[in-house]
Amino acid sequence: MENIIKDPIVYAREVVGRDPLATFLGITVEEVKHGYARCSLTVKPEYCNAVERAHGGIIHAVADQAFAVASNSMGTMAVALSMTLQYLQAALVGERIFAEVVVVHAGRKVSSWRVDVRGADDKIVATGDAVAYHK
Repeated sequence: MENIIKDPIVYAREVVGRDPLATFLGITVEEVKHGYARCSLTVKPEYCNAVERAHGGIIHAVADQAFAVASNSMGTMAVALSMTLQYLQAALVGERIFAEVVVVHAGRKVSSWRVDVRGADDKIVATGDAVAYHK
């Protein structure tokens, strides 16, 4: 696979945005542009924890997918080095959650990103930071 991407927006949306796990979970790419992505997911009952709230794993999954799409919109193939999230409010069954990721700094090989996950009425569900390596 080539490390330089000819059309990074199309690659990020069509290739990275449709990876098998994201497709299986029902994560969709809402928007992608250079250094930015927004992905969404509707919380299903099977995505919940024991107290009927969206499991941290599913919140992390939509955030990670948005991070993957955003970091691959920069022109070179990117892979995650790290991502941390702080869970602030619950998301409930039937709620649509949105992860937005924006570049903070893009170096030659490493980039840093801001991650926010929001739910109904724009409430903040989770927030964090991520780092990508560009091949």
